[in-house]
Amino acid sequence: MARLAGGRTRRPPLESLKKLEPPTQVSVIVPTLNEEVRISPCLEGLHAQGPEVVEILIVDSRSKDGTVAKVEMMAKRDPRFRVVYDDPLPAGWVGRPWALQCGFLQSRSDSEWILAVDADTVPQPGLVAAVVQAARCGSYEALSLSPQFILRGIAESWLQPALLMTLIYRFGPTGVQAEPAPERVMANGQCSLLNRAMMVKMEGYTCARRSFCDDVTLARSLASRGVRVGFQDGAKLIKVRMYDSALETWNEWGRSLDLKDASTPSLQWIDVAFLGLVQGLPIPILIALIFGVLPSLSGAETMALAWINNFLLAIRLLLLFGVRSSYDAVQWTFWLSPLADPLAALRILLSTLSVPKSWRGRIYTDF
Repeated sequence: MARLAGGRTRRPPLESLKKLEPPTQVSVIVPTLNEEVRISPCLEGLHAQGPEVVEILIVDSRSKDGTVAKVEMMAKRDPRFRVVYDDPLPAGWVGRPWALQCGFLQSRSDSEWILAVDADTVPQPGLVAAVVQAARCGSYEALSLSPQFILRGIAESWLQPALLMTLIYRFGPTGVQAEPAPERVMANGQCSLLNRAMMVKMEGYTCARRSFCDDVTLARSLASRGVRVGFQDGAKLIKVRMYDSALETWNEWGRSLDLKDASTPSLQWIDVAFLGLVQGLPIPILIALIFGVLPSLSGAETMALAWINNFLLAIRLLLLFGVRSSYDAVQWTFWLSPLADPLAALRILLSTLSVPKSWRGRIYTDF
């Protein structure tokens, strides 16, 4: 309740901003690896950004499809676009933070800001000006935005909100005014603005080099070093189609949701237990109460359990209305997503018990 209570004072979603005053210079970095089928909306969205964007670096990791060709076609329309390539992946680095590091090192030294954007996003007009303005107003040196999710099909609309809820239960909603402790800071690398001068001092993305959740690892590392880090609602500014199916969502997003790379083992297991109690158990307990198959309990104990369980279920149902704006459209199964909560809690447990060895087709043998 203490975490969720912050939602009462959360900032509203950021709005599009047509013109930024005073002007500034922003370098955009987009890491890519075989993104041909989904990069076009991202390229068009970045093309629509204002003059504050002085360059758009597509850092390609030797894609084997038509990703580079699509970027080169856009570069003919907009000279701000430029394809660069990351160096061979060194030992001890995960692919995404390495691509971001290479892009950072090749970006213009006179840019005030670095904006990392994922290839599966759909930036809306006025995104860059709005996020820079929000960083200025909040005196942030690092600011990321939560997106609006694009889901397709009834299975995605049922499973994905339950997985998203594991983050909200652990870290609260986005845009709250109270600043969390560094170890509880949240971030989203799909749209992450960083002050360039600060990143030079921090040696770029080096602190997140071994992380499969590099966005959160970076944000928590920066916060622990005294950098002011923010996380706000960008549902009106950027959309994302993360995965193509519920199964892919389970496999790919699920393996990083535990945030083991950005947390201590003790906090990680506390979160596993916490999610099991408040998200994983209420639906099974409700079923057990309905069918009277609970272990032997007194009448008073059963009544107390029922009240606590119903209270947790009521919170979960109310949160459905709270996160509705985080989706561009929902199927009817969105409203049944609490039934997927036991699976979501199980997924965090399974992820915590395993160590990723592959990501986006790359195999990591030294982790």
